[in-house]
Order: sequence, then C-alpha cells, then structure tokens
Amino acid sequence: MVGGGTTAIEAKILNRNIIYSDVNQDALNRTKKSLDFKVENKSWQRGFRWDSRNLSKIKSNTIDFILTHPPYVDIIKYSDGKLVDDLSNIHDIDSFCDEMEKVAKEFFRALKPEKFCAILMGDTRRNKIYQPLAYKVMNKFLNVGFLLKEDIIKRQFNCKATGFWVEKSKESNFLLIMHEHLFIFQK
Repeated sequence: MVGGGTTAIEAKILNRNIIYSDVNQDALNRTKKSLDFKVENKSWQRGFRWDSRNLSKIKSNTIDFILTHPPYVDIIKYSDGKLVDDLSNIHDIDSFCDEMEKVAKEFFRALKPEKFCAILMGDTRRNKIYQPLAYKVMNKFLNVGFLLKEDIIKRQFNCKATGFWVEKSKESNFLLIMHEHLFIFQK
C-alpha cells in the first residue's frame, strides 16, 4: 500500500533499501517516477504489484520493518471499482477489517521475530455516527499475535476534504475527525 510513495522517497534519501508494493499500478508508477532522483548512497528501491493479503513471494521471517498506510474503507477510492483487490472498494467496515486481518497475518509471517510493523490508520463516520475503524484494525493485528508497542496520535492539518466536512459538520452537528493513529506493533 505504497500510496503516494512518500515512504519510498524517504527510504532512498536515508540510505535504506525498500520493497514497496501496491495492487494499483498507477500508485506504483507514481512512486517509480517520484524515485527518479540522484542520491549519494547505495540504497535500492524495488516496486511490485502485490496484494498485501498474499505476500507469498516473501519468505517467512525475513523482513526487518513494515510500514503501511492502508485506505480507510472506501472514504477515498483509489481505483474505479474494477480493481477487485483494492481494499478501498470495500464499504462494509467489518468486511474491510476481516480483509485487514489477512494483511496482518501476512505481515506477521514475513516479519522477523522481535521486529516492528507500523500502520497509520484513521477513523470514519457512518450515518453521522463515529466508527473507531483504527481500533477495529488494531484488534485484528493483535488477534494474529502482534504486540502493541505504541499508539501515537497524529493530528491532521490541512486535509484535502476539510472544507467540505467543515460545512457538513455544521449542518449535521458532528465534530470533525482530526487525527489518525500510528500503531507500532512488535512481533
């Protein structure tokens, strides 16, 4: 779930080797283009079109660190709905969380013992009711054996949709969700 490629860019700058993946070829292409700059180090970056629910090409207990920022159900569509592997096409929160448990199992399998997995996750609303999506996903990671090392609250500023939601919150009497959780898990 490489998204815009920010993590891959930072890894390159910091002289870290990185394998990044996504089911969406457009995301991979954007990231590859963003990585087209020179640095004075020997780091490498490799991108693959993989579904995080099936990382069978990665051997068990071989990855040092995992960082991911999955979609928050279907809040933002990352494909046109035709890409069946795209988690952002799932509207039902429980179904989404069940799929995220498959991701957690693969991450747990691939990660070396004692190493860390970080996931940035936000919450949502359905029918004006707050849905603690982040905690539901956190529980899926705990269910597969991860230990929760930290829950870092990240405040959000200047989000793309803030203007739209400010007006909606006034009309419908609800508070804006202005944070995300950065869960740090240890295997």
